[in-house]
Amino acid sequence: MKDLALILLFQIYGQSLCQNATRPNIVMVMSDAFGGRLTFDPGSRVVQLPYVNYLRELGTTFLNAYTNSPICCPSRAAMWSGQFVHHTQSWNNYKCLDANATTWMDLLEANGYLTKMMGKLDFTSGSHSVSNRVEAWTRDVQFLLRQEPRPVTQLVGNMSTMRIMKKDWENVDKATQWINQRAAPSHQPFALYVGLNLPHPYKTESMGPTAGGSTFLTSPYWLGKVSSELITVPKWLPLASTHPADYYSTFTKNCSGVFTEEEVRSIRAFYYAMCAEADAMLGQVISALRETGLLNNTVVIFTADHGELAMEHRQFYKMSMFEGSSHVPLLIMGPGLRSGLQVKQLVSLVDLYPTVLDIAGITPVGTLSGHSLLPRLTKASAFSKKQHPDWVLSEYHGCNVNASTYMLRSGRWKYIAYADGLSVPPQLFDLTLDKEELHNVAPKFQDVRAHLDKLLRSIVDYPKVSTAVHLYNKKAFTAWRNSLGRNYSQVIANLRWHVDWKKDPLANEKAIDKWLNGSL
Repeated sequence: MKDLALILLFQIYGQSLCQNATRPNIVMVMSDAFGGRLTFDPGSRVVQLPYVNYLRELGTTFLNAYTNSPICCPSRAAMWSGQFVHHTQSWNNYKCLDANATTWMDLLEANGYLTKMMGKLDFTSGSHSVSNRVEAWTRDVQFLLRQEPRPVTQLVGNMSTMRIMKKDWENVDKATQWINQRAAPSHQPFALYVGLNLPHPYKTESMGPTAGGSTFLTSPYWLGKVSSELITVPKWLPLASTHPADYYSTFTKNCSGVFTEEEVRSIRAFYYAMCAEADAMLGQVISALRETGLLNNTVVIFTADHGELAMEHRQFYKMSMFEGSSHVPLLIMGPGLRSGLQVKQLVSLVDLYPTVLDIAGITPVGTLSGHSLLPRLTKASAFSKKQHPDWVLSEYHGCNVNASTYMLRSGRWKYIAYADGLSVPPQLFDLTLDKEELHNVAPKFQDVRAHLDKLLRSIVDYPKVSTAVHLYNKKAFTAWRNSLGRNYSQVIANLRWHVDWKKDPLANEKAIDKWLNGSL
């Protein structure tokens, strides 16, 4: 059961508006791991994305939109709740919102909207693999492990093979059917959410049941949408020169070995092709709205939970504050909204909660982390600081990074702080001069670093949050270990392994015992 008191309060605020049949419909398509830089030039040139381009031409593109946590469940928890993840304690893919948490979709329904959610939701606690949650809980145990399979590509089908991610296509077909059979005949305004898995890499089946998704899979048809001559090979720092957190990520993502330039180009090409397939799914939803005559009164929102590094910084996947991972698409088109507008304002996924409610004419109750973007969608004037702050916050507490991470974007700067702010050195990038984020200038610009750290601490007491996450990890892991009883040794040996596991089969347990006892 949802929070009935809160929903009833929203009903009171929105009662007069609920009687207004002219309220726009709202459709959100949320992709998984779709890089935001592909939605505008020059990134948009590398792959054909006709429906993203359609939204860009007829709607508004936010050029600096960010995830509030670069991993699936916490990111979506922020979007659905309008709260930063430290407020909801959405620490990892296993620990997110409670099942009865009130989302903006609940409030739309309470205020007269016909609602439907389908496809990948992934914002409540309890999902994802045992391996994933244990890897998050024990991330600061002092051993390195190869957690993910090495990133690879796989080509399937032929030039007529279009439907690769069958689960997504099934959900898009169901969304099309719902638009035709439920939304079109209804006299209510409607809200539809469609969650896609693409272009998230596929699970590498050959590596067993605990393997993550490291296979970039597509067909010749979708590869044909990629301009191979425009694919760039990202520059890498020498491993010895990488930041300690980035080194850990590179190693645990199994990217510390040798990759040829051809391998890197192939991974990036396949990823772009997977984005093209996701774009076609977006297109089917838009086409269904147009064919039923609903598009002219529907606000369409396209975004993603996070991006994909695709071998930038010698990594794939997300779980990083680098642009490839943290920068997400955000395009909004609809009646009364501006067309062809490109907004440089820094925004993030928590802004979608108040924006959707604002579009529906519903006044939010309570404190939200986000701010409505509707004023920017309908006016030529820039935001005032009261309408929207000139910074965005992202934070990460899950696997593949061995310290809680906090990113503050402000102006030309990206500041990244870790843990307690002392034990792990910070990073500072000038994104105007260093778009590839290869030069940490924190030691050089101490005054900028100090200013941004003070601003960050005014937003979140990050040393305190890091301590809370550390204590949660130990408590959650201990409860899980105790639940296994005698099976614990066998289970943990199959999930993670110490670098010296061949010399000492009990190395895992010894390292974890030291961590639990506070000696690490």
